[in-house]
Amino acid sequence: MKQPRAWQRMLSGRRLDLLDPTPMDIEIEDIAHGLAFVARWNGQTKGDYPYSVAEHSLLVEEIYGRLYPAAPAKWRLAALLHDAPEYVIGDMISPVKAAVGPGYGALDDRLTAAVHIRFGLPAQIPLAVKKQIKKADKISAWLEAIQIAGFTAAEADRFFGKPDTDLAQSLKIHLRPPVEAREAYLARHRSLLSALA
Repeated sequence: MKQPRAWQRMLSGRRLDLLDPTPMDIEIEDIAHGLAFVARWNGQTKGDYPYSVAEHSLLVEEIYGRLYPAAPAKWRLAALLHDAPEYVIGDMISPVKAAVGPGYGALDDRLTAAVHIRFGLPAQIPLAVKKQIKKADKISAWLEAIQIAGFTAAEADRFFGKPDTDLAQSLKIHLRPPVEAREAYLARHRSLLSALA
């Protein structure tokens, strides 16, 4: 019986094996391009452009930097890359992830490890840092929910937790075309890599 194809050709020409990804097949241009075209919230957001995972990742990294200003550049890079696997597996809302089961998490973990190694991070980041990034991610989700996804503040508080910081009040989401989101993601990635050097 023929084995089903488990790889995807990237615009860079790389052939990424989704079941056994290697760091050598990861390119930031592919990640930025893919994330700029993947819509958060299943596309159910206000505005003339979808709110992309690239935009979300930039916001999470900004929030992380504000919450933890002394954090080294490598952990800010981890915050920027926290949803990088979605450039090939897409963004699933939490209820869909729950329905798909543990297979989704294992696939995400393998891709995350390959991405991290490719850009000089440990395959698995320390749990304390992961929790900090998750906190920034939840603040981002709360902001997105009330600003562009049609949730009331009470609903956002219930589903994502009320942010324990006034940081949420100072950030505004601005939608932009995918090409601009892609370029902003690439620029931030370059900046963080420079800070690591």
